[in-house]
Amino acid sequence: MKYDIIVIGSGPGGYIAAVRASQLGKKVAIIEKYSTLGGTCLNVGCIPSKALLDSSHHFYDAVTHFEEHGISVENPTFDFSKMIDRKAKVVETTTGGIKYLMDKNNIDVFEGLGSFEDTTHVKITKNDGSSEIIEGTNTIIATGSKPANLPFISLDKERVITSTEALKLPEVPKHLIVIGGGVIGLELGSVYKRLGADVTVVEYANKITPSMDADVSKELQKVLKKQGIKFATNHCVKSVERNGNEITVKATNKKEELIEFKGDYCLVAVGRKAYTAGLGLEKIGVEVNERGQVTTNEHLQTNISNIYAIGDVVKGAMLAHKAEEEGVVVAEYLAGEKPHINYNLIPGIVYTWPEVAAVGKTEEELKEAKIDYKAGKFSMRALGRSRASGDTDGFVKVLADKNTDEILGVHMVGARVADLIMEAAVAMEYRASAEDLARICHGHPTYSEAVKEAAKAAWDGKPLNA
Repeated sequence: MKYDIIVIGSGPGGYIAAVRASQLGKKVAIIEKYSTLGGTCLNVGCIPSKALLDSSHHFYDAVTHFEEHGISVENPTFDFSKMIDRKAKVVETTTGGIKYLMDKNNIDVFEGLGSFEDTTHVKITKNDGSSEIIEGTNTIIATGSKPANLPFISLDKERVITSTEALKLPEVPKHLIVIGGGVIGLELGSVYKRLGADVTVVEYANKITPSMDADVSKELQKVLKKQGIKFATNHCVKSVERNGNEITVKATNKKEELIEFKGDYCLVAVGRKAYTAGLGLEKIGVEVNERGQVTTNEHLQTNISNIYAIGDVVKGAMLAHKAEEEGVVVAEYLAGEKPHINYNLIPGIVYTWPEVAAVGKTEEELKEAKIDYKAGKFSMRALGRSRASGDTDGFVKVLADKNTDEILGVHMVGARVADLIMEAAVAMEYRASAEDLARICHGHPTYSEAVKEAAKAAWDGKPLNA
């Protein structure tokens, strides 16, 4: 069988690339080695983690906040197995939706491991050992990433686990030790803290969410600490040992003192790495960099002209929405269109509570680039909407060019900022100034008023409600 485009991998990047290519008149096949479509994000990543975050958030509110709203619930309890079952149903519905999209768009789906025979032929090895070969004028590699590990840690996937296992534990840990203070570790740590576990986050850097704006990291750590999560930043993990059901993590602090942490589960959340195993890239000469990522040009084209790569398997932020945009870009490029993607305006989000969201440059990046900027900050506590809901933690910070007033970065901590950040992204896409954003009438009372006020603070230093 011959196709215009073969997509290897059905995660957000792969399936979106397939859909867009089909919409543009291409004959498309998609290959997925697992029995369900959707990749990491839908099966063992974004979607199931958000399902557990929402379930645990409801319980946490019942325990800690209902009383102040005049709602009495005596001794609220939870059924962890039901939470896990609900998560599984959410995943099943979502992945089923991808299958529907494949059928709707006449995309042929092949289950099995895809590997290159040559630059135009892909072999599909099925679970029963049989195989078939299909031909494609162009191929898009969208095989995503897998959890990374430290070389000295042995993952038994029972007590020493990755994010995949953390989404289906048989019980709530008594003490969960999280190695890594990034997005994955903080989100899953929040889930289990809300359900009663002790949680300790061990982070090598001097702050959590190391790549985010320093003010954001500081505020988030303060709020999560108030919720009961313990933090050990500036700690370098040296060993992880299991003895029965007890896990011992040894790490050195900045004074080079050896510190021990003991718990019953250890989540290793030190990032993710590109996944290219079994593709046969070496057979056809596709280049990869020192981190194992597929090397591409500005069109996401590899050194083999008819082979492209998108998402976590190439350089850049490992985010589902970044993969989706790249999938669209490649599909449109192959259809002769002239798409673009602005990598500076891909939002980063942490789904703790309060949420964290950011787009554009951090203060640290602006300082390093020697760009003159001004900053405006507005506290969520000053909003009527925040006081009404009881979500008063956090702030919005707007960074703007000191000379032109163009918005260069927006950083938020607060309720629903995962959705709110898109107001900033839209404004920045059209190169709006802080004054532009400040002069737009925002609904009252809403969380979005914090964006208006922070923009005004950046523009003229005179927010109205602070």
